[in-house]
Amino acid sequence: MSAPLNTFKKALSDGETQLGCWMSMAESYTAEILSGAGFDWLLIDGEHSPNDIRSIRDQMMALKGSASHPVVRVPIGETWILKQVLDVGVQTVLVPMVETAEQARDLVRACHYPPNGTRGVGYAVGRVSNFGQTENYGPTADAQICLLVQVENKTGLENLDEILAVEGVDGVFIGPADLSASLGYLGQTMHPDMQATILGALKRISDSGKAAGILTSDDGMIQASLDAGARFVAVAMDIALLLNSAKAVAAKWQNTKS
Repeated sequence: MSAPLNTFKKALSDGETQLGCWMSMAESYTAEILSGAGFDWLLIDGEHSPNDIRSIRDQMMALKGSASHPVVRVPIGETWILKQVLDVGVQTVLVPMVETAEQARDLVRACHYPPNGTRGVGYAVGRVSNFGQTENYGPTADAQICLLVQVENKTGLENLDEILAVEGVDGVFIGPADLSASLGYLGQTMHPDMQATILGALKRISDSGKAAGILTSDDGMIQASLDAGARFVAVAMDIALLLNSAKAVAAKWQNTKS
């Protein structure tokens, strides 16, 4: 038995577009509900949501067997948190605030076992190997890890070409909100200057042969991103879906009150 095929990584490698939903509610119940919604991937957010390793594990359990591939965004690109999320079964990780090629290379090493990397060899007691029952997990694991890095500030953008040249980085995600703030356009991701910058970066990523990604719920921006070459695009957010639907229903019936 080998490490399971990373269907998300294979799809990106094959040039397929993967549409996802951002999960910020930090609940396994929500993850289980969204697992049947039809998204190609679901993002468990450990950076801006109240997730810890146990809630990430529980959401991974809720998504087991789902056609929607789980992606986990860690809060920071540190070896210890990458070690933990990989050991609970995560195959695809998204790392925020990557600024340099050196940082990207460190992340690649942290996601791979020796002699090619520095990932701790503890899979025999982890969920990742079905608690030691996947006998050939270790030798086959590296090929199924998908590392996505976020470029979302001025320094990262300036070093984008060098980051793209790092072997082992499977995709680069543009963080529009942080990038806009870093460039002096806080809260203005739809400003024409920022749109040109974001779409230009997506095209550079795509042209390099790496997968380009972004999060946006704006229909026009989704299409523009796809046209620029983006191949993993989060098109919705669980909190926004819940809030917008609830507000629409409340407004509809509030307006009927006499």
